Amino acid sequence: MRKALLLTAAAVLAITAGEAMAAKKQLVIVVKGLDNPFFEAINQGCQKWNKENASAEYECFYTGPASTSDEAGEAQIVQDMLGKADTAAIAISPSNAKLIAQTLKTANPSVPVMTLDADLAAEDAALRKTYLGTDNYLMGAKIGEYIKKAKPNGGKICTIEGNPGADNILRRAQGMRDTLSGQKDLPALKGEGGWTEVAGCPVFTNDDGAKGVQAMTDILAANPDLDAFGIMGGWPLFGAPQPYRDLFKPMADKIGKNEFVIGAADTIGDEVAIAKEGLVTALVGQRPFEMGYKAPSVMMDLIAGKPVEDPVFTGLDECTKDTVDTCIQK
Repeated sequence: MRKALLLTAAAVLAITAGEAMAAKKQLVIVVKGLDNPFFEAINQGCQKWNKENASAEYECFYTGPASTSDEAGEAQIVQDMLGKADTAAIAISPSNAKLIAQTLKTANPSVPVMTLDADLAAEDAALRKTYLGTDNYLMGAKIGEYIKKAKPNGGKICTIEGNPGADNILRRAQGMRDTLSGQKDLPALKGEGGWTEVAGCPVFTNDDGAKGVQAMTDILAANPDLDAFGIMGGWPLFGAPQPYRDLFKPMADKIGKNEFVIGAADTIGDEVAIAKEGLVTALVGQRPFEMGYKAPSVMMDLIAGKPVEDPVFTGLDECTKDTVDTCIQK
């Protein structure tokens, strides 16, 4: 009996050891939050890579805090992932760039680190090998181009932003301001290029769609002569599509005549449908699926010590009411 038990125990240990040896090395993607459809598109790209590389020794592992507003939770996950023996490389979308930078300094990781979708601040760029994602400054500049084309003489504008510590959103806002003003690096618009940001703006929504719609409702009430919104992320449109529609349907005619202008980021969820309904002037969309699909291959190149460009930009899709049927890259 004792011999049988020993043999059984040995068999269990052998199986466990075999499973451990067979366990794949993790190419980790840590996003700002699992509650955002933008990041779910990154996950879909990650899973497509896994499906196409089922026999590889690596697998793409997608994770993040439950809520996009949980900056500390994301930092903790990054720290935890860097402490795991099977983590071979990590790609991070920093919700709070400074906090993630401090986390990396403390962890002093031995595996390659890259950023995805959102980057670290310029002074912390040496903490990662490369950035993969949108050219966020260009994205903001294109939003500014659409607003400026619709209102060439300028006007009063409110900028809707996400997390005040998110470097990607800050770069978009700067790109928009530079384009509208014709000047560089203005922290706010005070008449330059004919544009003025009204009191209470920019509004930081912490990526909360409902909060974004409520903020726009309040800004319109306080500023009946407002001319434009520049929305640096699609949160109000994809996160609270019906409240957004309810707010802007009465203004559809003004939007159609460019008497009121809305330039917004992203083309996910209901956003393209909202553009087709004429409730936004233009969308400038990212390609999150492409980010998730490309990230594992970039991490593998970093692991192998191969040269990798910095940055690695994914493209943009531009949608208006007239182009919604053809504007998204397939």
